[in-house]
Amino acid sequence: MKTYIVGNWKLNFTVGEASIYLHKLMKALPNYRDTEVVVAPSTIALQPLSLQVDRHKIKLAVQNAFYRDFGAYTGEISFSQLDGMVDYALVGHSEQRYIFGEDDKMIAKKVAAAVRNHIKPILCIGETESERAFNETADVIRDQLIGGLSEIADDDLDEVLIAYEPVWAISSTKVAKLATPDEVTDVVKLIKKTLSDTYGKKEAEKVPILFGGSVSPSNAGAYLTVPGVNGLLIGGSSLILSEFVDIIEIAKKVQS
Repeated sequence: MKTYIVGNWKLNFTVGEASIYLHKLMKALPNYRDTEVVVAPSTIALQPLSLQVDRHKIKLAVQNAFYRDFGAYTGEISFSQLDGMVDYALVGHSEQRYIFGEDDKMIAKKVAAAVRNHIKPILCIGETESERAFNETADVIRDQLIGGLSEIADDDLDEVLIAYEPVWAISSTKVAKLATPDEVTDVVKLIKKTLSDTYGKKEAEKVPILFGGSVSPSNAGAYLTVPGVNGLLIGGSSLILSEFVDIIEIAKKVQS
C-alpha cells in the first residue's frame, strides 16, 4: 500500500503564493512510486494550480465541497465541478464539524458525492478533549466512521481514505497535547476492527488510514511506524516548504 502525505493549507496563501510554493515543491521532489504527495490549497487556488501541477509528483485535494451536483446553492462548489481538477477531498474535518456544524448525515452525503464524481474522499474522524476525558473515544470514532460511510456502497469502500485527527491534538504546540504513538495505535486498531466487523477483513485491509495532529518533522517518523498507519495529514508544517519536504523524505525512509 502507498504512503500518503497530505498537506492541508487551510485558509492560508494567496493564489500567487500558492503557485510559488507549488513550483518550489515540485522542484524539490523526485517522482515517488510508493509515496502519494497531496496538497489541499484554498478553493480559489485550485483551478490555476490544477493547470500548473505535475500530477506525477503531486496530487491536489479540495478542502471542502457541497454534496449536490448542481442547483440553487449560492456560494457553494460541487464535487461534480471539481471532477478532473482534484484527485482527493477532505471530508468531515474537525473544523467543519465543530466550527461550521457539519453532522455525520451531511458528511456521509459528501463522501458519497466525492465517490460519485471520481474523487477519493479523505474522511476525517476524531474525538474532542472532553470526549476523551469521559472515555467516549471509542463511541465517537465508531459513530463518525460508520456514519460517514453510510451512504456509499460496500464496493466503493476502497475509494475512501480515513484520517484519524484527535481534535485535542490539532495545532497544539504543547508536548502534553501531542498524541502518543500508543494512543494512535489504540485508535487505529479500533478503526480497523470497526471496518472489518462492518465490511469484512479483506475489504477493511484496503482502506488507508492516515494520522493528523500537530505532525512535524520531529514526530512524523514515530507516527509513520505505528502499525496500520499509512500516511499523515499535515497542517502547519505543510505551509513551511523545508518541513514538508523533510516529512516526505522521512516517509520514504520509513518505507525502505
